[in-house]
Amino acid sequence: MAVTLDLSDPKTRPSGPAGMAEKPVLVGLTRPQMQQALAEAGIPEKQARMRASQIWHWLYIRGVSDFSAMTNIGKELRATLAEKFSIARPEIVEEQISGDGTRKWLLRFPPRGAGRPVEVETVYIPEEGRGTLCISSQVGCTLTCSFCHTGTQKLVRNLTAEEILSQLLVARDRLGDFPDADTPQGAIVPLEGRKVSNIVMMGMGEPLYNFEHVKNALLIASDGDGLALSKRRITLSTSGVVPYIGRTGEEIGCMLAISLHAVRDELRDELVPINKKYPLDMLLDACRAYPGLSNAKRITFEYVMLKGVNDSLGDAKELIRLLKGIPAKINLIPFNPWPGSAYECSDWDTIERFADFINANGYASPIRTPRGRDILAACGQLKSESERLRKKEREKLESLALEAMMIAGHGE
Repeated sequence: MAVTLDLSDPKTRPSGPAGMAEKPVLVGLTRPQMQQALAEAGIPEKQARMRASQIWHWLYIRGVSDFSAMTNIGKELRATLAEKFSIARPEIVEEQISGDGTRKWLLRFPPRGAGRPVEVETVYIPEEGRGTLCISSQVGCTLTCSFCHTGTQKLVRNLTAEEILSQLLVARDRLGDFPDADTPQGAIVPLEGRKVSNIVMMGMGEPLYNFEHVKNALLIASDGDGLALSKRRITLSTSGVVPYIGRTGEEIGCMLAISLHAVRDELRDELVPINKKYPLDMLLDACRAYPGLSNAKRITFEYVMLKGVNDSLGDAKELIRLLKGIPAKINLIPFNPWPGSAYECSDWDTIERFADFINANGYASPIRTPRGRDILAACGQLKSESERLRKKEREKLESLALEAMMIAGHGE
């Protein structure tokens, strides 16, 4: 049975006009950026490097979100830091727990510049021997993939490195992956004992359309003196933004996943419209040239199984032909239905025959077990609640305006 927890706190909800002054945020800054921010705040340059190292430790090893917990920094400096900077977590509006243990958080971030507060969804999937966190990179999406629920929401904006990284920090908070900040001499959570052992950039948005912020967040997540996730446990999924695929391997060095879903350009143009700009031949050439590609570092190709659309034996044969020479794994994803979708999931026998053919031709082809369907947390189901909330706000305002008109009319 799914459980929904309303964790919103009225005290943390944004108030006042959008665009009001905000404190600079230290989470998500690179070490040089943090040193510069501290120096600009009046900390002597000779101390800035040491202070940045201390803050880095508290943020990413201890997981604190309040400067007062940084006990090896003097009280006066802690007060100065709290006055000038923020390290607060985003608001958790809602937590949903699926019957299979999957968790989904709806997170609300404060306004940036003249914008509005925004919301994204983040999903945690517990599995035997590991736990995977699915992180969003944008609010909404521009790609309009026809089978994807997120694609029905227009892009609002890119997430910052801080907002991307904060999804990981919130998950570790909620799952107990950080040591107790009240006992700074206590044991640090061991690398093998983590609830969150893997992260995948497969949430809302196209990560490579937000490359610089995604890059900074993932480099911090994999930094050995902080969150220390192995780059082999970080996977970035793209629908095929070809110019950034090589840069992903060179500058981030993580594992790569491709949302493929079709083996013919005419069908992929419909399912994944970015294919019109970067067709299959161009995409697969970029995959063959991916830095560090080997049998030990394979590319994952994601293939959603759509009944009567892309699930024939002929599609399976063409998939083998297309991927020839690319060290690869093919994840078959049973389609996860969502309200208003025009597609159906392939029959289970069809999916198994498709997988058996691919396996027989030398490619690992696991069938992904649907997780979190009862809370719309499965692959392709994420969608921010922002639109629904804005609709409710508009309806409330319209109701109040109508009531005022009726009162005014009655007064006449």
